[in-house]
Amino acid sequence: MAGSFKCGTCGKDHAGLPTDWGYQLPDDVWAIPEALRASKAKFDRDLCQYGDRYFIRCVLGMPFTETQGYFGWGLWVEVDLAVFKRYISLFKADATTEPRHACTLANALPFYDAALSASAYIQFRDATSRPSVHLADDDPSSLAEDQRRGIDGNRYHEILAALGIVA
Repeated sequence: MAGSFKCGTCGKDHAGLPTDWGYQLPDDVWAIPEALRASKAKFDRDLCQYGDRYFIRCVLGMPFTETQGYFGWGLWVEVDLAVFKRYISLFKADATTEPRHACTLANALPFYDAALSASAYIQFRDATSRPSVHLADDDPSSLAEDQRRGIDGNRYHEILAALGIVA
């Protein structure tokens, strides 16, 4: 891979093209004017509460088919209060044996029209990893297909172009 990019998390330059894209907040919370956001919602890098709505930051991975690794969407999902509390209780534990829980995607993804509000499942992981998100096996959307089958170099380039990273 050619080129380089500045990481939004660590601030360092990295060779190649990014293999993940993250959202700072759920779209509905991000839409609150910045001056009011902290008074309307409680949030940090992993959790968010907006009124009676609860969100967890996760990773939706799409494996590469022509190389190792995956492209990761660092997005937010909305969960019910019981799932939110369960995640908090397991935050510093290995929760890989926890069953999947229903969730709804809380970020629109460029290139994937049906992503926002799509039904999915959150899988808690160990204390060093954000939960993963999995779309249903019978979900016919292109996002679900890309997650199940993986993405080739052309699809990866199309995603990066939709994000404005490449032309």
